[in-house]
Amino acid sequence: MGMVPIDNLIVGMVLDADVRDRTGRLLLGSGAELTSKHLHIFRTWGVQKASIAGIDGDDEMTHLPENVDLSELLIVEEALAPLFKRVDMNHPVNKELLRLAALRRIQHGNS
Repeated sequence: MGMVPIDNLIVGMVLDADVRDRTGRLLLGSGAELTSKHLHIFRTWGVQKASIAGIDGDDEMTHLPENVDLSELLIVEEALAPLFKRVDMNHPVNKELLRLAALRRIQHGNS
C-alpha cells in the first residue's frame, strides 16, 4: 500500500484503504475508483494523502518535483518503456532509472 499526496492523485486510481477526514469520518471506501468529485471532496475535508492500490510504500510517484504532473510522467514512462524491454522492471534500480529518464525528458524537453 502506497500513500500518495493529494496533489499527485489522478482520476481513475483505485483506493487501497478507506479515506477518512481529520475527525475519522469515512469519505470514501477502499476499492473505489477516484473521480474528480472525490478529489474535490478530499481537498475540501483536508485529506493530505490516500493509499492507492498498486503503489509500494516508497513508490516514486510519492516523490515528484512540484512542476511535474503525475499523468504526464506516466505517459512519458510508457513512451520510454520500449528502451527498457530487456530489463527486469520489478527491480527497484531499473524502475528508478525509467523514472529519472522520464523526469529528465519532461523537465528538459528532450525528444
